[in-house]
Amino acid sequence: MSSVIGVAPEWIVSDRPVAYPDALAAMETRVEGILNGTASEAIWLLEHPPLYTAGTSSRREDLRDPNRFPVHEARRGGQYTYHGPGQRVAYVMVNVGQRGHDVRAFVQTLEGWVIASLAEFGLRGEVRPGRVGVWIARPDKPPLPDGSPREDKIAAIGIRLRRWISFHGISINVEPDLSHFDGIVPCGIEGHGVTSLVDLGLPVTMGDLDDALRKTSPFR
Repeated sequence: MSSVIGVAPEWIVSDRPVAYPDALAAMETRVEGILNGTASEAIWLLEHPPLYTAGTSSRREDLRDPNRFPVHEARRGGQYTYHGPGQRVAYVMVNVGQRGHDVRAFVQTLEGWVIASLAEFGLRGEVRPGRVGVWIARPDKPPLPDGSPREDKIAAIGIRLRRWISFHGISINVEPDLSHFDGIVPCGIEGHGVTSLVDLGLPVTMGDLDDALRKTSPFR
C-alpha cells in the first residue's frame, strides 16, 4: 500500500534533545505507517545530545576519538558525522517512489532545500562533486596546502530508503560547538573545515532556521 495520498507532510518539532535510539525507533514506526497507509509523510525537526553516527561507508580510521561521545551505527548512507545541541536535524520521511524513483534526484532536492534555506539569510551554500553536503567558500581563510580555496561544511546529508520511503535526512549547523567535530573526519573529507551560521557572523536562531526550512520546503 502507498502512503496517505493528498496529505501534506506533517511537520513535527521536538523542543528537547532526542536520544538517538529513540529517534531511530520513532522513524522506523513512522516509515512503517507510511508504507501501510496509516500515516502521512513527515518532516521532523529536532536536536540530539552530543554523539557521532557511522554511515554505511564509514571507515574506522576516521573515528579519531571513539571515547569522546557515544557512537551509533546509523545504517544511512555516508560516513561519520556529528550531531549535537545547536545543530538542526531534519528527518525527512517521504515517499520517494511517488517522487520519481530517483535517489540521486532526491539527494539533489535535499541539497537544494538546504541551499534555499541558507539563501534566506543571504548566505551562498554550494555543492561540490564527490563531496556530499553543502559548503561555504571561505576566502577569508588561507588556502589549502595545494593552493585550492578553503571551504567549510555547514550541512550534512545522509538518507536511507525502505521500499522507497526515506528516513534520516539533513543536518544544518546553527550554533553547535564546532570543536566537537574534531573527534571524527567529518564525512571522510580531510583538509576542509566545518562552520555554522553563527560562526559566519549571522545572528540566526533555531526558530529562524525552522521558518526558512518551512518556507523553502520542496515537500508539499
